[in-house]
Amino acid sequence: MAKGLQGFLCTMLLLFCAIQELGSWAMHTAVQGPGLGEPGDPALLAGGRVKRGWVWNQFFVVEEYTGTEPLYVGKIHSDSDEGDGSIKYTISGEGAGTIFLIDEITGDIHATERLDREQKTFYTLRAQARDRQTDQLLEPESEFIIKVQDINDSEPRFLEGPYIGSVAELSPVGTSVMQVMASDADDPTYGSSARVVYSVLEGEQHFTVDSKTGVIRTAVADLDRETQDRYEVVIRATDMAGQLGGLSGSTTVTIVVTDVNDNPPRFPQKMYQFSIVETAPVGTAIGRVKAEDSDVGENTDMTYQVKDEEGVEMFKVTTDSNTQEAVITVQKPLDYESKKVHTVVVEALNKFVDPRFVDLGTFRDQTIVRVSVLDVDEPPEFRPPSNLMEVQEDAHVGSIVGVVTALDPDTANHPVRYAIDRSTDAERIFDIDAKTGAIVTGKVLDRETAGWHNITVLAMEADNHSQVSRASLRIRILDVNDNPPELATPYEAAVCEDAKPGQLIQTISVVDRDEPQSGHRFYFTLAPEATNNHHFSLLDIQDNTAAVHTQRVGFNRQEQDVYLLPILVVDSGPPALSSTGTLTIRVCGCDSSGAIQSCNSTAYVVSATLSPGALIALLVCILILVVLVLLILTLKRHHKSHLTSEDDEDMRDNVIKYNDEGGGEQDTEAYDMSALRSLYDFSEIKAGDGGGGPGEGGPGRNPASELHALPQWVQSPDLDFSVFRDYICRKVEQADEDLSVPPYDSFQTYAFEGSDSPVPSLSSINTWSSGSEQDFSYLGGWGPRFRQLAALYAGRRGEEDSEES
Repeated sequence: MAKGLQGFLCTMLLLFCAIQELGSWAMHTAVQGPGLGEPGDPALLAGGRVKRGWVWNQFFVVEEYTGTEPLYVGKIHSDSDEGDGSIKYTISGEGAGTIFLIDEITGDIHATERLDREQKTFYTLRAQARDRQTDQLLEPESEFIIKVQDINDSEPRFLEGPYIGSVAELSPVGTSVMQVMASDADDPTYGSSARVVYSVLEGEQHFTVDSKTGVIRTAVADLDRETQDRYEVVIRATDMAGQLGGLSGSTTVTIVVTDVNDNPPRFPQKMYQFSIVETAPVGTAIGRVKAEDSDVGENTDMTYQVKDEEGVEMFKVTTDSNTQEAVITVQKPLDYESKKVHTVVVEALNKFVDPRFVDLGTFRDQTIVRVSVLDVDEPPEFRPPSNLMEVQEDAHVGSIVGVVTALDPDTANHPVRYAIDRSTDAERIFDIDAKTGAIVTGKVLDRETAGWHNITVLAMEADNHSQVSRASLRIRILDVNDNPPELATPYEAAVCEDAKPGQLIQTISVVDRDEPQSGHRFYFTLAPEATNNHHFSLLDIQDNTAAVHTQRVGFNRQEQDVYLLPILVVDSGPPALSSTGTLTIRVCGCDSSGAIQSCNSTAYVVSATLSPGALIALLVCILILVVLVLLILTLKRHHKSHLTSEDDEDMRDNVIKYNDEGGGEQDTEAYDMSALRSLYDFSEIKAGDGGGGPGEGGPGRNPASELHALPQWVQSPDLDFSVFRDYICRKVEQADEDLSVPPYDSFQTYAFEGSDSPVPSLSSINTWSSGSEQDFSYLGGWGPRFRQLAALYAGRRGEEDSEES
């Protein structure tokens, strides 16, 4: 029964929609397919009558159909359909075959699925009428639309939520806070399904909303952030213009009440108490106080100040920008003995005052801060604080320079003891009386050595030396005239031989180490020993200088070339001191212009510049000297090389090298002994032997005996090696004198031949003993090449044996 009723309602709804769209259907009388009504088209009948086409172009289907049977949408029909089933109807396009099905014979279209207009509002399809037998198109393909008919199935929704707005506190009624907007997915062109109105569900005591625009406004003027800083307002949106049966949606709007400066600062207490020791240095923080402000942000920024005169003088108040606290600090030294308690009035006021709320009262508040000063044991204090004393430099040791005074500021008033910090007076020039504080001289003073002395005086309690005060004391040494004036420099002057009377020779000035308060004043005169002087005069210029002038015509340096003029200088005292200085005056020769050329002993003044001719002559002389030096060095080097190459030949250049072994014992011409001896003058050796006969090495000496004596290279008394010694000494001297010649002489020592040689050494160099100590008989077994050598050595040994016998 329910299904039937539902189908009936759907049919009635479709009928209503069809009637509503009847006007548009009646006006569309031709199919929208291509080529309709063109000449030659089979759709044109004879006699010029146009064949009628399809009489539809759109259908309607209601959304959200919940029935169990397919929902009838509509029917397509061709005028050529005679009801015999020869025409086949088909559709294609969106949803064809899935959502929409068509009966091929009747052309009825049904919807098989539940449709939602909010997802898709219409479907575009194409209809075809074909011959069932030949499958040819009987009508041109026509496009039609199936529209989804809207019903009120979507409630309004707030898509931009959550909403957060703000409004300043104490805003007037009707102040706009923010706007909310809901959207409805239903068709706004059909009925009132999408017409939305707004209303307040919660929070209507403080806020209202415009039913059409959704603008939220304040409903009261006494919104107070300090009482409630936020509100949760529920706004409802209803479609169908708020009529009965409309759907609705809601959202929560958070409205934050922002702060304005409508609250003045307030101190939680009317009095604060702090304490601090009297020795606290300036700038020490005593304590902090803070005024409370119900506002937030920059509306709580405040400044503090001291209002009473006493507090302004002794204390200072600053504002901590981070905590907004008042920091009270010491501005002047505190003294418990002078005042034990200080009262300070501190005022707090807002930095930024809103003129709209001035009528609410003054935005400031005051409190009283009481500061108690605590007593501590303080070191003595110097009174008065004068730090300058003066003393004459001729004061005797033990003279009083001055007195320092220090008192204990505490109530107990302990006795004070004094001392000098010896790090500031290491030489102990001054002493101090420990009880009275009298400063006396400890050594002799000298202003010229040290005109000022800076010392540090210590004052301490007699029974507590840890309580020490220091005072810097400057002592100025007053000058006493104890140094005579002296000539500024050892003056020396020159006078020309042809000088005229009254000619200025020298201007003299003096120095004095003293510094009188009235300034220096010096007097000049010739010393008593110069009273017989008739050559020069002295003139006091009255400006602490004097001038020396000539007093005669001409001087002769052959007679006297130097004059010593004693000058007496006296200061102004008191007492007046004097000294005598000597001016040395030399007599010199001068040119016509008065320029000094030379004096008797040495040239006193030399012209500062040379003429071009003199300069050229000087350069030529220097050049000649350089050439002579180079020439001498070249000749000396050439002479040394000549002596080396001619007089003393190098032994290395005369060494004859033989690489052949020799021809045997019969070969006596392999080398010439005279070639080896050509370097030496053996005639000197023969002369040294004391004879020159044939039997002692003369020209008629037996060669065999000469050869026989060769191996006996031993030092014997009958041989003289002075020629070799002299030659070596000459070479050594030449090498030592000439540093450019490399050392050709060298000594090589062969002290050890080897331990594994089976044959003893044949060398005669190490044979320092007589020949009788050696046995050369083994040479006979070495073969024919050594037979002659063995005979020579054996013969020599026989002669030695006969001589010994």
